[in-house]
Amino acid sequence: MTSETAQKANTPSSDQIRRAPKVLLHDHLDGGLRPGTIVELARASGYTQLPETDPDKLGVWFHEAADSGSLERYLETFSHTVGVMQTRDALVRVARECAEDLAEDGVVYAEVRYAPEQHLEAGLGLEEVVEAVNEGFRQGERIARENGHRIRVGALLTAMRHAARALEIAELANRYRDLGVVGFDIAGAEAGHPPTRHLDAFEYLKRENNHFTIHAGEAFGLPSIWQALQWCGADRLGHGVRIIDDIQVHADGSVKLGRLASYVRDKRIPLELCPSSNLQTGAADSYAAHPIGLLRRLHFRATVNTDNRLMSHTSMSREFEHLVDAFGYTLDDMQWFSVNAMKSSFIPFDERLAMINDVIKPGYAELKSEWLFRQTTSTSDSATEET
Repeated sequence: MTSETAQKANTPSSDQIRRAPKVLLHDHLDGGLRPGTIVELARASGYTQLPETDPDKLGVWFHEAADSGSLERYLETFSHTVGVMQTRDALVRVARECAEDLAEDGVVYAEVRYAPEQHLEAGLGLEEVVEAVNEGFRQGERIARENGHRIRVGALLTAMRHAARALEIAELANRYRDLGVVGFDIAGAEAGHPPTRHLDAFEYLKRENNHFTIHAGEAFGLPSIWQALQWCGADRLGHGVRIIDDIQVHADGSVKLGRLASYVRDKRIPLELCPSSNLQTGAADSYAAHPIGLLRRLHFRATVNTDNRLMSHTSMSREFEHLVDAFGYTLDDMQWFSVNAMKSSFIPFDERLAMINDVIKPGYAELKSEWLFRQTTSTSDSATEET
C-alpha cells in the first residue's frame, strides 16, 4: 500500500467520524441545551425573555447572536439558558439530555462544566444544584447504555471570574469529589478579571491534591496563560489557543518557540482547543488558519472540544469534520487527539488507561479495518469482472 493510499485508507467519512470514540474535556452545560428544551422550560417556569419561542428559530438566534467576533457578546447569550435552569427538575433534565446527546454523537468520555452559583435564583442551594446535575448525568448514562452507547460524564464545577465565590466553589468541588465531580474551573471574561484574584481557591485545591483547569489564552493572550500556569498552577488550559502568539513561523517554514510555548509543550500541558468557538470569538479567522494545525504538527498536547454546542451549532463530530476538511486529518489524527484528551482527563490513571486500551484504540482499529475490508472486496470484485 502506498503512502497516498494509506492516507486515504484512514480518511474518515462523516459516518465514521460520528461513530469514532471521542473524548471531550471542554463543554459547558448551559451552552449545550436543546432549543426545544429551552422553550419548554421557559414555558413551565414563566421565563418570558426568550427572543424566539419557535425551537428552530431560537436555535438560529443563538448561533447568530454568538457569531459576533466578541467574547463578551458571546457570553451574553447565556442569560437565556441559565434563566431556564433554576429548578431541580430543569437541571436534571438538561444534564440528562446532555449525556444522551454526547453519547449519540460517539463521545465515550466527557467532562462537562457549569457554575453552581448561577442556578440559585429559585431558591436552590449549591449542594442541591450539584446533586441535581449529577443525577441527570447518571440518568443520561443509563439511557445511553439502553440505546447501545457507552459514555461516562464527569462534572467540573466552575467559579465565575468576576464574582467572589471561587473558594466556596472549590470547597464544593472537593466535597463532591468521587461523587460525580472530577475537578474545578474558572470562567467568564478574561480581560480585567485575572485568575490571580482567586489564588486562595487554587491554593486550597493544590493542598487537597485536587484537579483544576483555568479558562486562559482565549481572548486575553499570553499573560493570561502565564498567570494560569505559573501563579495558579493549572493542570490544563481552557482554550489556550493564544499560545500561538509565542510561536514564530519563518518564511522558510522553520519554527521557533518562545519560552512560554516551550514550557507548555515540554510539560505536556493540555490545551482544550475549541475551533468553532474560537472562530466566533475572534481567536482565529478560519478553520484552515486555526492554530490547532500547527500545534498538532509541533506535538503540543492538543485536544478538540465543543465549548458550547448550542451557541456554536456544533458537536464533536462537526468539529472533527471541519478539521478533516481543513487539514486532511485521518482516523490516526482523530485517535491522537482522543488519546491526548483521555490522558489529560481528571479521572484516576488506571481508569484513563482502561478507556484508552479497551475503548478508544479498539474503536479506531475497527473503523480502519472497515476501509481495508471494503478495499479488499472491491479489488477482488474488479479482478473477477476482468477475467
